[in-house]
Amino acid sequence: MALKSLQYNQHTFDISYEILNPEAPIDLIILPGWGSNKELMKGSFAPYMDTFRHIYIDLPGFGKSTSSVALETKDYARIVELFMIHINASKDIILGHSFGGKVALLLEPKVLVLVGSTGIRVAKPLKIQAKIAIYKLFKLLGLKKLRSLFVAEDAKSLSEPMYQTFKNVVDEDLSDDFRSSNAKTLLCWGDKDTATPLSIAHTMQKLLSDSTLKIYDGDHYFFMKHAKEVSQEIENVFLQTLEHK
Repeated sequence: MALKSLQYNQHTFDISYEILNPEAPIDLIILPGWGSNKELMKGSFAPYMDTFRHIYIDLPGFGKSTSSVALETKDYARIVELFMIHINASKDIILGHSFGGKVALLLEPKVLVLVGSTGIRVAKPLKIQAKIAIYKLFKLLGLKKLRSLFVAEDAKSLSEPMYQTFKNVVDEDLSDDFRSSNAKTLLCWGDKDTATPLSIAHTMQKLLSDSTLKIYDGDHYFFMKHAKEVSQEIENVFLQTLEHK
């Protein structure tokens, strides 16, 4: 593991990362999902794709990377881009899981790998809409201390800057960015994913100009047991880009 400090919008971010196969000629950037870390991704993909230089990154505010300010997804993309410049990494292939998929999309790589990615807004269930309405009422009444009863599980343990970040990114819709993407895209999805349902993948596939969808047995973390198959698909897609040069 290594740390790289960089400046963005007059704030310092310490970015934790690890590089495998450092002499390999093709860069594979791997971005974890919300609340996750590079160790989870490394544990899945490190045994495979040894012709690529694997670059595992903890996104700001997660794992061992720091963030003391509220961010938007575009800020995450810019920070990762600055980090890539610092380590002389190319945008050959970028893989993003869940929230990391949105960041990967905005980085505009040659090959985009979206693993159970977010980025398409879906209607909230009535139960969630009711909780939001009640919380807003309590807030008006000065009962903000009851926040923990209403916030999403993903946000309960967050610092104030990261909670603001969560609110900034949770309901984003990047449909226009998907529509304008020129990346050759591989969509990998679990058929039992409830965090980012399969319907999201189908919507993304319609928006993207050059995409392939692969469906696996499993939930939001299906890739942990299907990493070999996903890795083979990534290699195949990258080879296709070379054939069309």
